[in-house]
Amino acid sequence: MSTKILQLEDLRIWKQARAVTLAIYRLSGEGPFSKDYGLRDQTRRAVVSIEANIAEGFGRGGNREFSQFLAYARGSSMELHSHITLANTLRYVSNEDAASLLEANDHLLRAITKLIRTLSTTKSRGPRFCD
Repeated sequence: MSTKILQLEDLRIWKQARAVTLAIYRLSGEGPFSKDYGLRDQTRRAVVSIEANIAEGFGRGGNREFSQFLAYARGSSMELHSHITLANTLRYVSNEDAASLLEANDHLLRAITKLIRTLSTTKSRGPRFCD
């Protein structure tokens, strides 16, 4: 049975996105990654976009609009994957940290995709039954 989600902070994927965002900010604020302003800033914009699009879609009130913003979040998640991989190749991020971030991002990407599917098939409208 699905849970009725009334506020953004109760949405599991938003919490997952927040955790990935905090990890990216921590890692990109250290060492040579912090000095590569272009990659650091673009990586941060991508991860913030994931979280923000989940929030904006949730706030729109309709399943179709929510799905649209989740699709944007999914695109930003793929962008983040590319940035993490590049940061690892440049040795800004250790293999272990890159693997952990990629795994967390992949888990988030799968959750976003699952929620898009759920929203397209559910008859529930208004406050979400989606987590």
